[in-house]
Amino acid sequence: MRDGWVMRNKWIFFVGPLAIVAFITIGGEVVMHLWNWLTPMLFGWRQIDFWQAIGLLALCRILFGRWGGGSHRSRERWQKGDRWARMTPEERERFRQNMRARWCDVGAPANEINEPS
Repeated sequence: MRDGWVMRNKWIFFVGPLAIVAFITIGGEVVMHLWNWLTPMLFGWRQIDFWQAIGLLALCRILFGRWGGGSHRSRERWQKGDRWARMTPEERERFRQNMRARWCDVGAPANEINEPS
């Protein structure tokens, strides 16, 4: 069964790497042209070449995360929202009470904070 999928989709093994190279090349060119168009005029910085643009693109990927497909955190947020939607009103109220018990002093004005005796 698995071998049949590979035989039917051989083109993916050829087109996939080409698409990755094309994406990196186009992305590098876009970054380079935008940088060379904007930063020398706005900030007086020097222009960059293609390989520096690729490095800048990689640095942005490292610092700011994924390029697509959503992140792990966004999936977690969605799952929490889905869990909230499935809760009964009693479960929601119990959840709120537990959160208030844990975080009652967070964000409260100074005169409303309960001082320990």
